Amino acid sequence: MAVLVFGACVIAFSPILVRLTQTGPAAAGFWRLAFALPFLGPMTQRAGGRIAAPSRLAVVAGVMFALDLGFWHYGVKYTSVANATVLSNLTPVVVTAFAWLFLKERPRALFLAAVALALAGAWLMASQQAGAVGIDPPRGDAYSATTALWYALYMLLVGAARRRETASAVMFWSSLAGAPLMLAAAVLLGERILPLAVGGWAACVGLGLVHVAGQGSIAWAMGRLPATTASVVVLVQPVVAAGLGWLLFRESISPLQALGAGVALAGVVLAQRASRSRT
Repeated sequence: MAVLVFGACVIAFSPILVRLTQTGPAAAGFWRLAFALPFLGPMTQRAGGRIAAPSRLAVVAGVMFALDLGFWHYGVKYTSVANATVLSNLTPVVVTAFAWLFLKERPRALFLAAVALALAGAWLMASQQAGAVGIDPPRGDAYSATTALWYALYMLLVGAARRRETASAVMFWSSLAGAPLMLAAAVLLGERILPLAVGGWAACVGLGLVHVAGQGSIAWAMGRLPATTASVVVLVQPVVAAGLGWLLFRESISPLQALGAGVALAGVVLAQRASRSRT
């Protein structure tokens, strides 16, 4: 659980770095995966002695993650950091439904209450248009909300893949599968591929490190926790991202948004208690 919370806090830096890359949204996703691969390759070799052939689950997870990054990064472009991160993390509803129907992970009543509480807090944060909300908030909010579907499918696939493979192997192959898709999308959409200055390159490298440390920690933890629990706990990410957006981009947080953050965190704590009771 501690590793999962750590990973969620680390990836909260992603939307900040996307804003600083000086590239298009899809191109930023490509650089995130490209700069992560030199770290993930040696980690995979160290964990298993060699890099085995990819599983179908890891490859499909990479496709879902590419869709997740593409939609989310465009959400970050058009709306506030807080809204983009909150709406993209409304995955517990999708994850809980899929896990219940297909993985036979029937949730407890207390866990469903925790999901409802966390989502209520997240929605309260997103519904308050305070401060700098971006160049086209409705469009950005729509992209970000769609991201929740792709991220939910990604988390379910990673959870299934982790039953057979190491976290580093799943991360390596999913990143390798997603990188060319992100580059192709950037070219087709006519985006700027290369950063304009050293600061942009530094942000791209930072995205790669965030991917390894943050998403890697989440993948590792998902080998030891139910997918439903993981999907709720990562809701600490939008709370951290909202704070960073306030500090760095002056995206002010209203009292109702602060209340929503507290409610979302309360849902996370309740979900942890429900998962522990079930165990």
